[in-house]
Amino acid sequence: MRSFPDKLMLRLGLINTSNSFFVNDSENEISYNLIPNTREYLGVSLLFRSVELDFGFLPEFLEQNKDNSNSELFNLNFRTFLGQWMQTFNLYKQKGFFTDFRDIEIPLSNIKSFKMGGSTSYIMNPNFSFRAIGFQNEWQKKSAGSFIPRLFYYYSKFNFNENNIKESVKSFDIAISPSYYHNFVIREKIILGFGASTGIGFNHNSSSESNINSVLFEFGGSASVGYHSKSFFVGLNSSFNVFEHKTNRFVRIDDTITFLEFYVGYRFKAPKSFIKTADKVNKFLGL
Repeated sequence: MRSFPDKLMLRLGLINTSNSFFVNDSENEISYNLIPNTREYLGVSLLFRSVELDFGFLPEFLEQNKDNSNSELFNLNFRTFLGQWMQTFNLYKQKGFFTDFRDIEIPLSNIKSFKMGGSTSYIMNPNFSFRAIGFQNEWQKKSAGSFIPRLFYYYSKFNFNENNIKESVKSFDIAISPSYYHNFVIREKIILGFGASTGIGFNHNSSSESNINSVLFEFGGSASVGYHSKSFFVGLNSSFNVFEHKTNRFVRIDDTITFLEFYVGYRFKAPKSFIKTADKVNKFLGL
């Protein structure tokens, strides 16, 4: 693997992402999807050594966002590496959904959702670079794969205020999820990455009417392709995670996070102050 310890990387991406929900109301024998209205945004990422910081905004000129004036989306992602450990943090704040109930698209502008959480992972093969899968602050020079056990944990809150129905639902998910990722390197400059995960865990769901615990199943997958030169890089990332709750509760809410990004980026010489500070932190941590 090749790293870039003296480079500061700036990446711009066009991102399609959402945190959607599947609702199964067994008491009334109906089920439907809750899909956010706003889904495309421009993302900016700054990467230096083990730290990645992403933030995004919703420009109205994008076609998907033109009819979503009453919708909101705020998304924050953070990723850091410590040796073979990888830590992620995600935050989704959404307002405005629509449902495809009985093949009819119904707008639900007053439904809000809030989610925060992430995952802790251990990359067992030190010759496998997770950073090379789209993040480009490291480059995989030879094909390699790794088994990666992961621990997911998310807190979610839903506020329903539609058709004289006001309800607030809180949900906590935690799951242990074994996964496997593999990078295929083609002619040194092109990389194809694939991964999949499946796990089991616990869900706690609370509302004004009930508190319910249930088994949680996690399913996930990812695919990416990237090209890099000495300074310039470009690529495509995609991933999904599904959190499915198994219980006989009257209303069950399953959770899906999808992510699709096209990005371009450039590596700059990092300021000396960045390098000195990072060297001090690495020395303190024994890296």
